[in-house]
This record gives sequence, structure tokens and C-alpha cells, in this order.
Amino acid sequence: MSSKTSSAKLPENTKWNFNFVKASKYFYMFSIIVTLAGIISLSVFGLNYGVDFRSGSNVDISVSKVVSKEEVAKVVSDAKLDQEANITAGSTRINIRFPEVLTDTQVQTLQTTFNSQIDPKASYEVNTVDTEMAKELERNALLAIAVASVGIVIYVTIRFEWRFALSAIVALLHDAFLVISVFSILRLEVNLTFIVAILTIIGFSINDTIVIFDRIRENLRFAKKQTHEDLEDVVNKSVSQTMTRSLGTVFTVFIAAFALLVLGSESIRMFSLAMVIGLLFGTYSSIFIASPLWLALRSKKKPSAPKPAKATN
Repeated sequence: MSSKTSSAKLPENTKWNFNFVKASKYFYMFSIIVTLAGIISLSVFGLNYGVDFRSGSNVDISVSKVVSKEEVAKVVSDAKLDQEANITAGSTRINIRFPEVLTDTQVQTLQTTFNSQIDPKASYEVNTVDTEMAKELERNALLAIAVASVGIVIYVTIRFEWRFALSAIVALLHDAFLVISVFSILRLEVNLTFIVAILTIIGFSINDTIVIFDRIRENLRFAKKQTHEDLEDVVNKSVSQTMTRSLGTVFTVFIAAFALLVLGSESIRMFSLAMVIGLLFGTYSSIFIASPLWLALRSKKKPSAPKPAKATN
């Protein structure tokens, strides 16, 4: 009597019947276009650094009434500070950025003029950054991103394998660079809260990527693993099985970040905007960048040589 051995099948608890690997080429094209545009913008214009990363003074003024940008500009002109100020006026808070450090006398003149012309009840917060401090903050920010990336690579390599680690770090660098590119292209201000947003985005992105990779590793136990089509099926089913969880988590954070962007104060506006943009990039990079990249690396792995059959007497 002859018997047939049935090959193990992947779990069928999938909700999204979609070929994510096939669709990834469109997202690769989009990412390449944005990346090239970002490289050109960074090469020509650089980043629009805030006072945190360049020398100057930042004056935050809390007011008891609505004040227009024109009124503030007149105060700066009347105070004779001899600097071009960048003014942002909100409903209850005004931000004035000066490219050069203000002296104590200049700060006092600005406060006196503002109190006499606009709001005598106004309160002030003045932050000053000199050139050396600005350079040190920039170095520390880049170091923080580098250390976080290296730590993630080590962690993923130990828990999974180098192909997973390489795919994860490419996705993380993709997310961070695309956010930086958007800020450079649109000339949005980059400050310390922006760096916090980048590190937060990296954390959320690696979380989604690890969830998908963990499911891929689990499903590999049930797959035949011989052909590219088998591995592609593993990736598609793994992404499908984790899609609802990933989208639910990101959507919850996205709503909170978007609410801060719309309703939050001016001081966290760039943080909220970076979070909103980064969450969108991070969501599709885990699905359409990291997983297909792992598939491409895994497909190039040479199959193990078959073990020689034992001789029978």
C-alpha cells in the first residue's frame, strides 16, 4: 500500500486577500522619487534650522488678547533691534525668533515696547543659543538617531537574522529621511521637537515591522520554502494576518497627533506635523518596503545541499 505525505499549509486566518509584494513596486517608486527630491533639496537649500540648531534668541510671549503679526512687527521695529525677526502669532501666544543673540538691554527694550503698545499683562520667556551650543545640539541629535539605529540592528539580528535586521534598518532610515526630505522641500522649521518626533517615528515603525517579521518567521515553519513563490505567499499572508492590528495601532496614534497639530500650541506644531507625516510613511514602509526587501534578500539565499542518502546493506 502506498501513502502520500501532505505538505503543511499556512494558517488561513487572513482577512486581506491582496498581493502586497506585487504592489510594493509602486511604493518603491514613490519613495525613490521623494528621496531624490529630498537629496536635491538638502544639497541646494539644506534644512530650515530653528534657533535650537543655530545661534540666536527665541522670545515666547503669552498675551491676554489676540494680537496680529503686523502689530508685533511694529513693536520689533520700534524697539530698534536691527534684526530681521521671524514672527509667529497665535491666539494667546506669540513667538519671535532673532538670528542673532539679544543682549539683556535689547530684551528689556523689547518687553517695555511690547507692554506699552500692545499688552501690559504679557509674560515673556527668552531662550538664547550661542553658536557652539547649536553645533553641539546638532551633533547630539545625529548621534541619538545613529545610536538608536545601531541598537535596533543589534536587537533584530539577535532575535531574528541579518536579513530581517537589514530590511528593518532600511525601512527606518527610509521613514526618517522621507520626513526630513518633506521638511527640507517645504522649508519647515527643524528644532529639538522635530528630533523627538523622528525618534518616536522610528519606535513606532520598528514596532510594526517586528510584528510582521515575527509572523513571517512563524509562518515559515509551515511553508515549503523552496521557491520564490512560496516565500512571496508567506509574506502576503503574514502581512494580511497583522494588517488589522497594525492599522489600528497607527490610526489611534495618528488621530492623537493630528489633534495636536490642529488644536495644539505653536510650540509643538512642528512636532505634531512630523509625527503625522512620519506615521503615514512608517505604516506603508513596514508593509511595502521592509517585508518585500526581506523577500528579495531571502530569495537570493542558496538552497542547502541535499544530504547524501545512507547506504543500505
